Amino acid sequence: MTPHPDDPGTGPADPPPTRCPVHPAPSHGGGALVDLLGPENEKDPMGLYERLRAEHGPVAPIVLDGGIPAWLLLGYRENLEVSRTPSRFSRDSRHWHAWKDGGIGADSPLLPVVGWQPMCTFADGDEHERLRAALTESMGRFDRRGIRRHVTRFTHQLVNDFCADGGAEMVTAFAQQLPMLVLTQLLGMPDEYGPRLVEATRDLMKGTETALRSDAYVTDALKGLVDRRRAEPGEDLASWLLAHPSGLTEEEVVQHLRLVLLTGNETTTNLMANTLRMVLTDPRFRASLAGGHMTLPDAIEHVLWNEPPLTVVPGRWATGDTELGGQRIKAGDMLLLGLAAGNVDPAIRPDIAAPMYGNRSHLAFSGGPHECPGQDIGRAITDTAIDTLLLRLPDLRLAVDESELTWLSSWISRHLVELPVEFMPRRPEPDIMDLPVEALLSPRQRVPSISEEAPGPVPSGTEGPEAAAPGRVPWWVALWRWLLGRPSGAAPEGSAPKGSAAR
Repeated sequence: MTPHPDDPGTGPADPPPTRCPVHPAPSHGGGALVDLLGPENEKDPMGLYERLRAEHGPVAPIVLDGGIPAWLLLGYRENLEVSRTPSRFSRDSRHWHAWKDGGIGADSPLLPVVGWQPMCTFADGDEHERLRAALTESMGRFDRRGIRRHVTRFTHQLVNDFCADGGAEMVTAFAQQLPMLVLTQLLGMPDEYGPRLVEATRDLMKGTETALRSDAYVTDALKGLVDRRRAEPGEDLASWLLAHPSGLTEEEVVQHLRLVLLTGNETTTNLMANTLRMVLTDPRFRASLAGGHMTLPDAIEHVLWNEPPLTVVPGRWATGDTELGGQRIKAGDMLLLGLAAGNVDPAIRPDIAAPMYGNRSHLAFSGGPHECPGQDIGRAITDTAIDTLLLRLPDLRLAVDESELTWLSSWISRHLVELPVEFMPRRPEPDIMDLPVEALLSPRQRVPSISEEAPGPVPSGTEGPEAAAPGRVPWWVALWRWLLGRPSGAAPEGSAPKGSAAR
């Protein structure tokens, strides 16, 4: 970890308060404050948020590891106010009085997430714009169709691993594997890094006692990647960050790659698992999806309202004494964005059962200048992966009663432990990976080519899958056409199936 300098460097921090922040004066009736890393949050975080809302309103006092005090934002409007006003609530954690007063030890499990690093998420103003521009412009160079091709190919590979078994556990066999496989491709890392990085990133995001060790592993792997890409640039995020005119240092490149890897994997894994669970367990969801009333992208937004991939995002630090949600906030206090709590704030969602299909005004990706820059990539991975999965296994169903599903919560996220499914066993399709990638995409993901819009005879001498007779198309494509009521070979595949939006 980069040592925390005494001076933030991006603006003067307020002097530490006279009282010890680790032992705050009793408030709110003198009752014990809730430990966000404690058992109540692990068991039922949403229930805890509602209890805190009832007791304290939209801003609640809590404590973190070692009794360190913080404020948890429960209100929708309060979350937006804090995320949109960096002049009052800085992203620079070096303003934190708990750090300046020695309340955070060098071995604190909070450090991998809240410890200052030279990257855009811990900067404001001009420095934030410089670093953010390097990240967003480099990520903007990704070909979105290329991302979908990676997702589709890896989804087919993963399905091949278990399709003959007639059942699988979809969290560990699918949702936890796919995002990292795609991200290693986008960052420029070898595929073999994926499994260990999945374990390490999830461990450090939980804030466990081994978080620092896992963080060191991730950072070392990325340093090796940067060294290789400096010598041999490629078409990947690491190479683009190194070459960006913003002039990032090597450490800044490493830390921004780390940011993409950590947030991209955790959020996309949770979003995939939550969406797939809803498809399998909520009859209204699947009926709407199949009946044409809702597209899969619309459904993903509904899931982002009710089950955001990150429940809490640390953090913001008050630049001066202020008031928020009826609470007196002191300079240097830490505030946590309560994304899950804000999304169900009764002030903006009086009817929690009302569908939120297609509504993107949720807090799932935060807001303001630090809104997640990779959110559309996460959406594309989730949408394409689930669409492709259901195309390969249309009879996919939950193998246990929904009441048997369990979740594991940390202070910043809540994820499904297992999602066992069953389906009719099918033989793997190893030859699938030899087909052109366009043949692997579901019909709604494909852009019709000229030949598909006006099918005609195949010229003599043509070779490859394009020359195959109609009966030789992949079996799942033939099944999809049959479900759409089209001929198995000659009908165009570019139009979207009923209930899907062609994009």
